[in-house]
Amino acid sequence: MFLVSRYSRFIPTLSALLASLLIGCNSSDNETTTAEHRYVIKFPHVVAPSTPKGQAAARFKELAEARFPGRLSVEVYPSTQLMNDDDSLEALAFGEIQMIAVSLSKFDRLTQIFQVFDLPFLFPDLAAVESFQLSPTGRTMLTELVDRGFLGLGYWHNGMKQFGGPKPIRLPEDADGLKFRIMESDVLQAQIQAIGGNPQKMAYSEVYQSLQTGAIDAQENTWSNIYSSKFHEVQPYFMISNHGYVGYLVAVNPSFWASLPDDMRTGLEELVTEVTAWGNARAAAINAENLDRIREAGRAEILVLTPEEIDAWREAVRPVWDQFANVIGPDIIAAAQDDHNL
Repeated sequence: MFLVSRYSRFIPTLSALLASLLIGCNSSDNETTTAEHRYVIKFPHVVAPSTPKGQAAARFKELAEARFPGRLSVEVYPSTQLMNDDDSLEALAFGEIQMIAVSLSKFDRLTQIFQVFDLPFLFPDLAAVESFQLSPTGRTMLTELVDRGFLGLGYWHNGMKQFGGPKPIRLPEDADGLKFRIMESDVLQAQIQAIGGNPQKMAYSEVYQSLQTGAIDAQENTWSNIYSSKFHEVQPYFMISNHGYVGYLVAVNPSFWASLPDDMRTGLEELVTEVTAWGNARAAAINAENLDRIREAGRAEILVLTPEEIDAWREAVRPVWDQFANVIGPDIIAAAQDDHNL
């Protein structure tokens, strides 16, 4: 299990530790000492370097090391080279690594509020997602987990999700009985159950082989992930549904962040903001490019759902909103809807 296992007894001390470190970092003696120290940020993630997250991580490394030459090293480990998402959550909380960009769905074991991003058909497009993330509610959510060892600095997009399956899945009833791979998320589990599917929580690294062997029938993902992981080689049909969102919480260890010299901490926060804007624009472009590449490959058929079919999906999954309203917070869901007037 996660934080409630071997490290749970340390969790209440994180806020006190952060406060004490911030006080220490503001002293002139401390700044004289730390200015000569070389800091290392270990930043693992699970996707390929060519994906939106992979490119944003590489961009952050490039800019951060250029801004603080000789004082900072950013070690990026893509494609699960160092650890998977679950391990990186625990490692960040207890200072074994310093930075992550983990799927928002993965945080449901720590807080329920990020499940708003998993609600099906809540956000019609990336512009609506971004509007909510930049709103007061979205910004406040970044600091929700400081006491648990996670200080959010921003949100990075991957893209909108599409369904892939062994047959056309144009209507909810077409999904009946299919085994769907999902990320670790109770909302996503309820979503698949609402359409009669069989949800299978599974690590991203296992999806290709599981599709190939028939261990699962279907999955949901962005065009970027589908293309970079070659899911279109083992799935014959994809449906353009834009039914959900894949994004990442960019987070750092609060104690480590507080230990940085003031100029470095401020500079890195500015760089995260810059890279977020750059990376989110790249995410939209990469997904469009990869959709074209999947079409050109000719290995899978891409179906465009009609407005009437989209309405049928919305009606089928709307009970999931009601099921999780009190868990996520009605005010958070309302704020997300207000940003695009659904």
